[in-house]
Parts: sequence; structure tokens; C-alpha cells
Amino acid sequence: MGCCTGRCTLIFLCTLQLLAALERQVFDFLGYQWAPILANFLHIIIVILGLFGTIQYRPRYIVVYAIWTAVWVTWNIFIICFYLEVGGLSKDSELLTFNISRHQSWWSENGPGCVRKEAPMPGIKGLDSHSYISVIGCALEYRYIEVVHSSFQILVALVGFVYACYVVSVFTEEEDSFDFIGGFDPFPLYHVNEKPTNLLFKQTYLPA
Repeated sequence: MGCCTGRCTLIFLCTLQLLAALERQVFDFLGYQWAPILANFLHIIIVILGLFGTIQYRPRYIVVYAIWTAVWVTWNIFIICFYLEVGGLSKDSELLTFNISRHQSWWSENGPGCVRKEAPMPGIKGLDSHSYISVIGCALEYRYIEVVHSSFQILVALVGFVYACYVVSVFTEEEDSFDFIGGFDPFPLYHVNEKPTNLLFKQTYLPA
């Protein structure tokens, strides 16, 4: 298949997904968002598997990738609902940190234009003697940045799912047609029986 086919497009989509997942993983690590970190890690592994299957003509790996894209879309829809506080969810809860810490998204304090206001806490000394009071001046609220990230992931995953199904169907058709013409036959189609030749040589050496 040429470079303009669905196979090359799927390779491009997997590469794009891999780069986007790595970027997202970095910021989730900075924000100590443990649930997204685990989800991103699984996503990276399966995208690499899908990329390998596409390059090496392995339909089973691409099927695993296609199934995962459906799970990945569901996860990102949940993230959008979480930050938009849909269905009783709260962006201020500790759900994404497994209730281990009170950290929020890294973008909540480091978004574009954000300025952090600090004030000393009375009666506490040492390295933790300051606490963030407020974050002001943000050009875009952090929850919308997270929503944009998840929306982009959903868009690429949906396109990847479509192309994965297409590439699997093409690979399957090629395997079936190859099998039909005897590609997987243990004996070649034009197998020559060597027995008559052996008999001819034997007749040559018979005494006159």
C-alpha cells in the first residue's frame, strides 16, 4: 500500500496520539494526578502496540488498539464531566488523586497569565510556612484547559478508531486473497513430481 493509504494515515495518527499523551503525562505528573497518570501510561503502551501492528501488518494488535480507543474516549468524556462538574462531580474533589493528596491540576496555578498570591500562615515556620491564598489574572481557567486537552484526545481517538477498522479490513482482505491463490498452501501450486524423471534415469542405465 502506498503512503496515501489508510495505513500511513493510521501511523501518523498513532504518532500524534503518542506525542499528545506524552505531553499530557508530563503535566499530570507535575500536578500529582495519579489516576490520569495511570490512564496515560496504559494509553501510551497500547498506542505503541497499535503503531507496531500497523507497521508490521499485525491486524490483531490494531484490533486491540481500536478497542482501547473506545475506552480512551469514555475516559476523556469522564474527565470533561469532572472538570465541568457534570452529574454531581466536583473539580475540587480528590478523586483524580485517589484521595492521597489535595493537589489539583498543574494548570490551576500555572496557567497562562496566572499570578499566585502567597501569605504566611501564622504559627507555622519552616519550608511550609507559606500557603497559596489565591490565583488571579488567569487568561483561561484551568478546567477549560483540561477540557480542551480531553476534547483533542477524543477527536484523534475517534479518527484513529475509524482508520484502525479500515486498516484491519484491508489487511484481512489481503490475507484472504493470498490464501485463495495458494499463498499458505504447504505445497506449491505447480508442484512437479520427480518420480517420472527418476524412472527415466533408471531406464537409461538398463543393459541393452
